[in-house]
Amino acid sequence: MIDPPVTMPLPPKRAARLPVRPGAVRYPVLAVVFVCAACGLVYELELVALASYLIGDSVTQASVVLSVMVFAMGIGSLLAKRLRCRAAVAFGLVEGGLALIGGCSAMVLYAAFAWLGESRYVLVAFSLAIGVLIGAEIPLLMSLIQRAESARGQGGASAEGRSDGGTEGWGGGEGWSDEGADGRGGEQVGGGGRREAQDAAGTVADLFAADYVGALVGGLAFPFLLLPWLGQLTGALVTGAVNAVAGGGLVLWLFRHDLTPRARTLLIGVNVAVLAVLATATVLVDDFEQAARHAVYGDSVRVAVHTELQEVVVAGERGGPPDLFLNGRLRVGGQDEYRYHEALVHPAMNGPHARVLILGGGDGLAAREVLRYPDVLAVTVVELDPGVVRLARTDPDLAALNGHSFRDPRVTVAYGDAFTWLRSSRPVQERYDVVISDLPDPGITPSAKLYSEEFYGLAAGALADGGRLVVHAGSAAARPRTYWTVDATLRAAGFATRPYGTGGRTSGLTDGPDRAGRSTGAAPGEGEWGFLLAAPGGRPPVLGLDDAAPRLRSLTPGVLTEGGSRVERSRTGAGAGLPPSTLVHPRY
Repeated sequence: MIDPPVTMPLPPKRAARLPVRPGAVRYPVLAVVFVCAACGLVYELELVALASYLIGDSVTQASVVLSVMVFAMGIGSLLAKRLRCRAAVAFGLVEGGLALIGGCSAMVLYAAFAWLGESRYVLVAFSLAIGVLIGAEIPLLMSLIQRAESARGQGGASAEGRSDGGTEGWGGGEGWSDEGADGRGGEQVGGGGRREAQDAAGTVADLFAADYVGALVGGLAFPFLLLPWLGQLTGALVTGAVNAVAGGGLVLWLFRHDLTPRARTLLIGVNVAVLAVLATATVLVDDFEQAARHAVYGDSVRVAVHTELQEVVVAGERGGPPDLFLNGRLRVGGQDEYRYHEALVHPAMNGPHARVLILGGGDGLAAREVLRYPDVLAVTVVELDPGVVRLARTDPDLAALNGHSFRDPRVTVAYGDAFTWLRSSRPVQERYDVVISDLPDPGITPSAKLYSEEFYGLAAGALADGGRLVVHAGSAAARPRTYWTVDATLRAAGFATRPYGTGGRTSGLTDGPDRAGRSTGAAPGEGEWGFLLAAPGGRPPVLGLDDAAPRLRSLTPGVLTEGGSRVERSRTGAGAGLPPSTLVHPRY
């Protein structure tokens, strides 16, 4: 009789050698998942914020970054499948690359804006690269945890075999044969499969929980800690360093026995190089920022400050009129700002003007024009950024340009968002004869609510009987759809409107949407600003100058009339049938 061959089980794979108990591996791994998720969201928010500052239109920039990054994360997850056999070294290299690319992304994006003038393609490239690397993290970490968990299972089987008197943890031949004979072995295999599936599901849940909580912390740390304390550039560099230390440290400590000497040397070299680059960039960040600022504004930067809300730069040759930039956009061109502010203020002052409300205007230039009327009793300026008003008060050149308007006892400054201020003060609101809306262009997404039907409804409530509202609405020639959408919104809020515009010279420096008045086909140096004069009711206000108007440098009744006719001619086509802009449906 020939005995049937006995199938001997294969010896288990060598258990991974770990510096902690195999069952405790997931805790340091989950801690690193938490840190890496926080860093990843900081990179994402930093790209959105900086692109909004440099390019404008925060909705578009956020949509581009988020959509490209999520798409790239899917690509990264697929690519990580090929790296699972070398999960430890692959994860270390991925984190080193992510730390370098994410940490330097703000500097490179700012450099592209400063020296190339175009940063959209750089934004997409960084979103794609960062997304691919973030997408590869979870699959690789899953492989590492499963390896550790299998080591725990093998260790448990080994211990059980030794207690039964087996050899080297395999178990005796008789024991294995008996299990196979009575079917318990199949039972154990099935039970083991179910346990492995449950463990895998639990591991995935733990990974995603740590990932989501880390994203929460990163999302809160960016606006409340990194941005106000370190700024865009240094904050990104520090985040990259934390990312490199967490990812590299996990592999080099916890999974060091999975690395060949060559792989270990490679990981150490990569992480040291990444940290060296980030540290060097952090040391040189002030010099870089100064060089980039000179590339944007020229060599005539007088003052550059970071307020709690934005970067404010005063540029221009000493002894000449200053130019004011907010986040890289020209807000005030000192060479011809008088053309803009005379056209903004004086048509609205045609009538009662004892009490005037200026929404925006933290540079003090609109207040300067208002205060030229001796019968003005009170001027209230509502400005979002106290840093702009502080600079307008204290900088000698800017204070001279605004005529030291903030020293006038008739001027009161209130700090806050214009929409919120109008809404909160409505029950006890003082009524004004004139409301001047000197706000950023509606093409800048955060300003869209300040050009909404709801906002103009609040402004109407602040007007006294016979009061007027004037709005800077951008260029009717360069962006007619935006201009006439503002007009349609005012009319939907119950105003009758009178459009007009005035020409001006551009400064030759980088200008932004709120002061870019050059129209299509205009000669270099020529531009146009568009305004809307409005009054509640069905009768449009008279477009003219008050009898008590001071002598003006650029604006005359003839210029005003001609500007009104020119803008009115652009209504045909672009201004026909446009819907109003609201909070829930912005049209700009």
